[in-house]
Amino acid sequence: MGDDIEIARIDTHALPGEPQAPLQASTEQDHPTWHYARVVIAGFLVMSTTCAFIFSYGVYQSLYEEMARVDDTPFTGSSTALINLVGILAIALMSMGGPFAMHWAKIYSPQAVIVAGGWVFGIAYILSSFGKALWHFALTQGVLLGIGTCLAYVPTMSVAPTWFDKRRGLAMGVIISGSAVGGMIWPPALRAMITNLGFRNALRISGCISLVLVSVAGYALRWEPKFEEQVRIQTQGLRRRSGWMKAPVVNYRVARSKRFLAQGLGCFLQSAGYSTPLFFYAAYASTLGYNATTAANFITLNNASNFVSRIVIGYCADRYGRINALVATTLLSAVAVFAFWIPSMFHTGEVSKASGDGLFIVFTILYGAFASAYISLFPASLIELFGVQHFTSVNGALYLIRGVGALIGTPLTGMLIPKSGALTSSYIYERAGIVTGVLLTAATLACLWVRIEATLGQAWKWRV
Repeated sequence: MGDDIEIARIDTHALPGEPQAPLQASTEQDHPTWHYARVVIAGFLVMSTTCAFIFSYGVYQSLYEEMARVDDTPFTGSSTALINLVGILAIALMSMGGPFAMHWAKIYSPQAVIVAGGWVFGIAYILSSFGKALWHFALTQGVLLGIGTCLAYVPTMSVAPTWFDKRRGLAMGVIISGSAVGGMIWPPALRAMITNLGFRNALRISGCISLVLVSVAGYALRWEPKFEEQVRIQTQGLRRRSGWMKAPVVNYRVARSKRFLAQGLGCFLQSAGYSTPLFFYAAYASTLGYNATTAANFITLNNASNFVSRIVIGYCADRYGRINALVATTLLSAVAVFAFWIPSMFHTGEVSKASGDGLFIVFTILYGAFASAYISLFPASLIELFGVQHFTSVNGALYLIRGVGALIGTPLTGMLIPKSGALTSSYIYERAGIVTGVLLTAATLACLWVRIEATLGQAWKWRV
């Protein structure tokens, strides 16, 4: 295969005492082309619904902050941090349930788990439309929506790597770009529905649409046949009725390896910093003088950049190394925060304000291009780092770690922003911006550690 990484050669050779696995990842010649197209299209559809809706929470964040300043609403008097917690619960649980979602996908099939996730996701939105207090939204639009997303998202992101080898990065890039395409469609659509129909009807319509789309797409997502046989062997001793209660555990030798520690640290730090700008795009844009509709368009701009970059970066990752791409994109996302977002906070006056607007627009484009690349690149690199036989357990554990990072990091940065209505100047986001940049810089160093660990004991090579 020349320069292409061969799974059997790197399966677990760097983990002392681990036997080589006889199973190899599927290559793109093993099955008819339409099988691969089906996986990519179905995965794209799931992502364009579940993750796109969750990452469009910035529209609701901005709306709920406005409602917090008005009497007799579910959010009256609520702080920015508390309103932010609704979206954070969804983001965190979307990943924290990863080990269980992966385990259930192995026992019951990815299709069953994804379809169940679609139902939970849709029902969560519908129930949230009846909320009368902030905690009602925290339970429905936060907890329940996060659980539904996890059941659909984690198996979807885990099915594709079992089908692809040489084009794994590109396939994952196309699938994850679904969240960007949905992110271009849903924010303006939600804003229009909220304006014309009210936010409760917007929630109900969102629930019905997502329930149908995710359920239909879920039926097309199954393990690659060779991998499915391996899963069947691994789960032979588990009964379908009681096996779901057994918590999946990462192999001890894998869990204590430095490459797992490095990857876990990177997942935690990147997730802790990643979501803060996404949730506050619209709210921050309003401090620059934009109205609610225009402010929501920054979320769309972020996702437009996201869509193009995920496919391009996925292709480049296959060509120049997936871990190399992981390091580069995480570094560039940190640079975008320090070079463009934070400077945009300190421009006042007519001329200076125009400069601040320009800096924020550039930041929105660059952050959309590079920050979200981590989500598609880290699962694409796991088979190379840990081998096929450890893929599902490691993937689930790392999603759990990402969830913990989101649950801790983003609320803390949200607390650094004053209570809704206290100030309307952009510089109130300064501390949150600095913490976000520091977290992403630390995540870059962790990714660099992963790269070092991946090549220890081997002849030096630039493509990793």
